[in-house]
Amino acid sequence: MGNAFADENVIRRLLTETRTWAFVGLSDNPDRTAYDQAGLLQARGKRIIPVHPAARTVLGEPGYATLAEVPEKVDVVAVYRRAGHAGRFVDEAVAIGAGAVWLPLGVVDEAAGRRAREAGLDVVMDRCPGVEWALRRIP
Repeated sequence: MGNAFADENVIRRLLTETRTWAFVGLSDNPDRTAYDQAGLLQARGKRIIPVHPAARTVLGEPGYATLAEVPEKVDVVAVYRRAGHAGRFVDEAVAIGAGAVWLPLGVVDEAAGRRAREAGLDVVMDRCPGVEWALRRIP
């Protein structure tokens, strides 16, 4: 994959200029990576929307069972699901008109990333938002 889905300018823009992040796979389990990353971004001013089949309140935000149920514009869809399931959620992000998709460390689906780019979305893949934030020393 190389850096095909890790453009420095895209990463910085998503971290600094976006407001609303939907986290697919975010549950109320604080031992999960999605919970940590959503909490980190929330602490830095991002609006977090949990998307999980159980649709519970997480980090004080109401959850939705699917991306299609989210009633507001989503800037970034972060897909915290196994790589084999990621493509489905990338396609759903395209369908709801999200501005970007972010697949965390270890979640790689290059075909889905290409589909999202062809639909006009920014794509970051196999990168951790928290690490990328720290590397850029964003306040």
